[in-house]
Amino acid sequence: MSEKIGVLISTTDVENRIAEVAEQLSKEYEGKVLHIIGVLKGSVFFMCELAKRMTIPVTMDFMSVSSYGNETKSSGVVKLVKDLDDSIEGRDVLLVEDIMDSGRTLSYLVKILKERKPSSLKLITLLDKPDRRVVEIEPDVTCFTIPDRFVVGYGLDCAQKYRNLPYIGVIEE
Repeated sequence: MSEKIGVLISTTDVENRIAEVAEQLSKEYEGKVLHIIGVLKGSVFFMCELAKRMTIPVTMDFMSVSSYGNETKSSGVVKLVKDLDDSIEGRDVLLVEDIMDSGRTLSYLVKILKERKPSSLKLITLLDKPDRRVVEIEPDVTCFTIPDRFVVGYGLDCAQKYRNLPYIGVIEE
């Protein structure tokens, strides 16, 4: 590692919060099958940990979009790279994202998914950076609200590095 990474949210805090949210969602969707859609690549760690802790049946699919490339700031242009494998019509859907900042990507995805007529659609994000929002959209569930800092770990990357950190870190100058 060439950069120094400081801990913003510890592994324990992340794991405890995911367990709380999994319990909340399991109660909310009791008696139903929840279809979880992860936004690649960043949501994978969060989505898997969330699903493992749920006590209801879940199915999974993935979408991939691009708005960053190898930059630390969004380009503002959202491009669909991988679409869903299965229809979501009539299903209870949970869209899982690692971080919400500008809101462009998730606004784009929510619009696309609503057009596909799910029975219900909720948006959950591990991290929310409301100071960066440029589009009017809010997650239904947020694990942590964070300041406007560039974060890595638990699926979040910097030029594809540091996704595997078991905590949320900040790259220190």
